[in-house]
Amino acid sequence: MDYFIDIRLRPDPEFAQYQLMNALFSKMHRALVESKSQDIGVSFPEVGLQRRTLGGHLRLHGDTAALRRLMEINWLAGMQDHIQLGEIHAVPVQANYRTVSRVQAKSSPERLRRRQMQRHGLSEMEAQKRIPDTVAERLSLPFVSIRSASTKQKFCLFIKHSTLTATPQPGIFNSYGMSIDATIPWF
Repeated sequence: MDYFIDIRLRPDPEFAQYQLMNALFSKMHRALVESKSQDIGVSFPEVGLQRRTLGGHLRLHGDTAALRRLMEINWLAGMQDHIQLGEIHAVPVQANYRTVSRVQAKSSPERLRRRQMQRHGLSEMEAQKRIPDTVAERLSLPFVSIRSASTKQKFCLFIKHSTLTATPQPGIFNSYGMSIDATIPWF
């Protein structure tokens, strides 16, 4: 994680910033799935922790070989008018580190009930008593709305940025460029 590429969204009168970020992130996800990459991490330097927004800046992290391999795929097709693509740069020496990970909300009581009925042989009435509608979790984290490359279903991918630390932690990244263990440089 010694290098990075910045991708900034340009203002667009026809599309809101969040729509462009959804499209950009979806394209990046498909490229990471296609390349089977586990060595590219992402961050959102403009993330607004007070507001649920990721901002207009996507940063890709990795070593130079991994970043070059990703950029050789034509994954930014159709986005050139909407982005400003930076070069590969070395991470500043004074950078801190943090994880960027996916958080899944338990937002569907019906799904949880079906699961309980299937796993524990409960009736619909028993599952309703165990899992009332009030258990639905509402997250106040920033998110992107994307379509899964594997299931083709559209969903909100909630994103958590951990607290800063002075030491990096190695690990692998998923097809969203996120990890619960591996850190990315934060600067």
